[in-house]
Amino acid sequence: MSSQPQWLSRYQNGQRDQVWHELRQLGNSVRDSEWAEEAQAVCDEMARRARHNIELIVERLTNEGYRFHTNDDAQTATMPHAPPTEQAAEHLQWLEERFGPVPMTLSSWVRIVGDVWLVGTHPEWPTSTASDPLVIEVEGSRYPGESIRDYLDDEFTQWQEDPEDAGLFVLPLAPDRLHKDNTSGGAPYGIVLPDGCVDGLFSGEGTTMPFVAYLNWVFSEGGFPWATGAEGEWRTKRRLAADLLPL
Repeated sequence: MSSQPQWLSRYQNGQRDQVWHELRQLGNSVRDSEWAEEAQAVCDEMARRARHNIELIVERLTNEGYRFHTNDDAQTATMPHAPPTEQAAEHLQWLEERFGPVPMTLSSWVRIVGDVWLVGTHPEWPTSTASDPLVIEVEGSRYPGESIRDYLDDEFTQWQEDPEDAGLFVLPLAPDRLHKDNTSGGAPYGIVLPDGCVDGLFSGEGTTMPFVAYLNWVFSEGGFPWATGAEGEWRTKRRLAADLLPL
């Protein structure tokens, strides 16, 4: 392994797919290796790129008259991006103490990106559409005065009652596509835990994929990965996705 080029420099030079492949091959053994710090550095760079993309999407949507709001009948205006708070590192520690190891990519997200909520209404989409806007909420900073820990803890407690039938525990990070559209849907999207690997498994819409692969898919569609057939949707997505950074 010591003869391999450094992951971070290779990642920054465009060898992203190769680097992620090598890191995933190591499994959770990477945490106890001499390469743990560099592996985390790659994840931190990924998170910085993701935050850049999110801030750009939010700016573009705002300029286009997009209304960020809650996913209910009230459609209360809400904040689309909440950067990490001073308690982010402490919250990450709580997650690991309660649920076991979390993937390095999720750790980087909590510390660098923060919470994202792109649910809303675009003026070029005259009717409500289930376009599955990006939502990743781990710290819960969009809800002042409330603790997301109670919600996460309740989900874990319910799972512990019958883990064999429930399958793997999925830490909920977002409503599913239909719930985002204020329609009865399925289980929340989330990350499978515990997981001590570099990149975690994102679970949603009946499938799982690496977290970074999910994010790249979402950003390639400007933050709205599902096609709904709304008039002007593809033009809007193309504008939103222009020049976003690949992860």
